[in-house]
Amino acid sequence: MLTAKREERDGISMKTARLFLVLLVLLGLAVALFAEEAEQTGEALFKQNCSPCHPDGGNIFNKDKTLSKKDREMNNIKTADDIVKKMRNPGAFDFHPSQWSGMKVFDETKLSDRDARKIAEYILKTFN
Repeated sequence: MLTAKREERDGISMKTARLFLVLLVLLGLAVALFAEEAEQTGEALFKQNCSPCHPDGGNIFNKDKTLSKKDREMNNIKTADDIVKKMRNPGAFDFHPSQWSGMKVFDETKLSDRDARKIAEYILKTFN
């Protein structure tokens, strides 16, 4: 009789453990899905980091260097990699090499490579 009760108790414990494990796995999946959804889009990242100086793809510092395809190509910025390079190292003004270009530097500590790439792809897709 004691053995039967013990097996029943152990059986309930095993069922509880399995149920707990299944719930834990489901919780992990839900957290992973939520984290993926919470990840910002290129548009949201652009609005947060770029739109103060590039409203609607413009340029508040230099009207000849907007984010339009025409201006990008005139400045030899044609790919997402080109845009990320410009974000990482905007360079100096053309008319005085020692002066700041007006654009904030977005190095890897301020903007991850993944987020910089999302912004670059958003720019290419949005500003023609």
